[in-house]
Amino acid sequence: MDQIDEQAAAAVSDGEGAAPLLPAASRYAGGAGPGGREGLHRIAPNNRFARVGLSFSDLTPGTWACLRFGLAFEADEAAALAVDAVAAGFDFLAADGASLDLDHVPGLARSLLDPHVAWIPGPALLGAEPFRIAFRVPDQASGVSVTLRSWRNTGDVAVADPVLRLGAPDPAPAPRRRPLSGEGLRFDYALAEDVALVLRGQIYAARADEHAARVRLVYRDAAGAEIALPYANAVSVPGLGAVINLSAQPQARRFTLTLRPPPGAAAVALDFGAWEDAQTASESELIGQPELALEDDFRLESLCDDDVLDAPAFLARLADRLGLPESMPASWRAGSETGAAPILARARDLRTGPDRSARIEGESVVLALAGLPDWTLPQAPDWREDPFRSVAWRLAYQSLAWLLPLAALPDGAARARTIAAAWSRANPWSQPADGLSLHPAALAPRGDVLASLLTGGDEPTRAEIAAEAARQGFALAEIVGQNTLARALHSIQAAAALLAVARALPGFAFAPYWDSLARDSLSHGFDALLSEAGAFTDAAPVRRLDLLSHGQAIADALGETEPGPTIRRRVEAALPGLAGLIDRGGRLPPFGDAPAGLDHSAWIARLSSRGHSQGHDLVAERDAAPVPEGRTAGMLALRYDGMEQGWGHFALTHAAQSPHGHRDCTSFTFATGSRRWIVEGGGAEGVEVGPARHYLLSPRAHNVAIPDGCEPVAGSGTLSVRHTLDGAQVLTLSTTVHGPDYAHARLFLVLDDLSGMAVIDRFVRVGPSLSFEGLLHLPPDTLVALSSPRRALAQQDGRRLEFFAIPLKGQAAGLEVAIGRSDRPHAMQGFCATGSGGLRPAPVLRYAFTGRDMVCGGVVIAADAGTEQRLVRLLADDAVRLWVEG
Repeated sequence: MDQIDEQAAAAVSDGEGAAPLLPAASRYAGGAGPGGREGLHRIAPNNRFARVGLSFSDLTPGTWACLRFGLAFEADEAAALAVDAVAAGFDFLAADGASLDLDHVPGLARSLLDPHVAWIPGPALLGAEPFRIAFRVPDQASGVSVTLRSWRNTGDVAVADPVLRLGAPDPAPAPRRRPLSGEGLRFDYALAEDVALVLRGQIYAARADEHAARVRLVYRDAAGAEIALPYANAVSVPGLGAVINLSAQPQARRFTLTLRPPPGAAAVALDFGAWEDAQTASESELIGQPELALEDDFRLESLCDDDVLDAPAFLARLADRLGLPESMPASWRAGSETGAAPILARARDLRTGPDRSARIEGESVVLALAGLPDWTLPQAPDWREDPFRSVAWRLAYQSLAWLLPLAALPDGAARARTIAAAWSRANPWSQPADGLSLHPAALAPRGDVLASLLTGGDEPTRAEIAAEAARQGFALAEIVGQNTLARALHSIQAAAALLAVARALPGFAFAPYWDSLARDSLSHGFDALLSEAGAFTDAAPVRRLDLLSHGQAIADALGETEPGPTIRRRVEAALPGLAGLIDRGGRLPPFGDAPAGLDHSAWIARLSSRGHSQGHDLVAERDAAPVPEGRTAGMLALRYDGMEQGWGHFALTHAAQSPHGHRDCTSFTFATGSRRWIVEGGGAEGVEVGPARHYLLSPRAHNVAIPDGCEPVAGSGTLSVRHTLDGAQVLTLSTTVHGPDYAHARLFLVLDDLSGMAVIDRFVRVGPSLSFEGLLHLPPDTLVALSSPRRALAQQDGRRLEFFAIPLKGQAAGLEVAIGRSDRPHAMQGFCATGSGGLRPAPVLRYAFTGRDMVCGGVVIAADAGTEQRLVRLLADDAVRLWVEG
């Protein structure tokens, strides 16, 4: 065994706790192979193709599992700072070994190459501990095939002793299932005449059953009348009509329905259900949301082929495929003169107020994008510009969203249309000037913009813009139909933009199909992201506000047609909970991604003034509420508004951790005396990259506890107990974010006047030793001093706050203060986000405790000695003592 194998083996410690599952078999391909001993594997640098396959069986559905293995890279690995040096793909299996096409597995991300994926960073971003990947075992799965795949690595990677540990059942609700029993499931789609739809999905049956399910088809004409049978690819069944049988042999059976409409068909209705004559009750279900696409001849890849086509030429080829004359594209523009009101632009206005990203100075157009300095647009841009070396700026630039405020200026409309046509000519679909222009964050708003620029202008320019809008519509429809962005805001944005394009081109042959596809995607998208009661699945408050802004803009655009009213009701149900989280300074807690420079209070005020059915000011209601508390899914906030003492605010998050989001479950913020003392690292998606982004996502940028140097993994937290205790609130959380090896709970003791608080962690792990460290992040301008191994003092603006480490089970192991530690990327500490992509040094207080089997301790945070003594006394209460004992 050579050095790299020894390093990988050394990274795996002898962990205690949950019984491990060993891989039943190992498979190699693309240059991967076995290492120097049993349990060692090597992955060669062969992107995507070099891979190690590991199979695990006997999984327990509904539990959090943790895959653990040692890793070692070559010393000269060029991808040392890559956040995706190696890929770990997951394919979940039914009892008979059939693969499950699940649309959501908590802890993992959807992928195209593998069904689900987790990324493994390069060696400079890895610590010495084994690498761990946690996920919730799907309810339908009894096995999983794991593929460790070469991605960006430039040298061999050694993987040592992979094991899978299973934890306790997850107390959180399981991902939504779609049973076919009872009323079944119905889907309605408009059709493009004489163009077939291809529907792909999967049926799962708890028992293998030849007649697990059926789908009933009904085609209707433009007037809504049912078209008589027979239908292609379907059989006629008395009492049911046209039916297609969907068997479940194997248990998870993929199906492809090619729906070729009969002449005159304008819409199709699909009813999925169980066979009524089955001898036993059906336990079949639809796995995930079906994928919908046009037949192959009308896919973008087929229409463009390898040719470089401008937008008008694209439409000409489309007409040729349909067997229509060359003059037909001109008739498709009928009714497009009025354009369509932008939807995504309305959501942006709710977020930040009126858009001022473009202005005219003399003969020049000046842009202010992504919070970066002003930049003058060249007279003839080549659309490869990147003046600030910023991904966020390039996305904003390529989105063309800045054309809308430009068009609103005097003499700006004609210039905006000219620029849009120039962009189209410079960006044929097969050869974009900047590859980022195809990213959904640029593609969706660009479609929204083009749909709104069809009003007025000279005919040649308007024809180019209409053709480009149609081409963007095809791209958006494929994104929406494939569900590749399911459970993400990008999916909502793509569907909203597709709706806008369909409305802007009412005479286009594919517009009715796009409209129905967009509505269906919006309906199911909000089902996944926002419940009827207003509960969110996304953990970050700002991203939740973004979802509500899009929901309100979409609901306004749809009016009283579905799913508009349903989305509006959900937005109204969710908004008060978010408004209650705002502190006295008008800011939301900075959990998750929190872009700088946003006025949260004004944002919520704009939403509440438009979206609340009674027109109430939710922010004012929050300030006047008799109970100083705000609550939303996975988050809670307490506040105190004292005239003499100053305002105070406490907020915590116990929302489930997403696969590649912030590891901040159980993190908290604290303000007292009108000063923010305990803060978060911050950050914003699309702004930071590389080690800075990796650090801000890591638990080291949050106020959490880390046992034995093992950083938290994906998982969830549950607010298990809450009660009052002599002028204080006691909140206890239990979590799964430390994997099956650790039983973890966290207690917060918060005084009602928010003059002080205590945070206590309890870890249980059978073994010779156990330790943990806790982190507290303070604002950059705070002075911090250590006066003893258990006491620290912080000062800002003439105010003081004391920290006292208190062991309840085990021994205190000292305090440290780190500010701007950056010698090792994987151990960066003491930074916060600047808002423009960089990091700013800030003090972080580290406290530690040690013992064996069980360790419990934390920090008392108080503004004065009397408050500290009161908190220490409350921690000695019988209720707290019983919690400490577990």
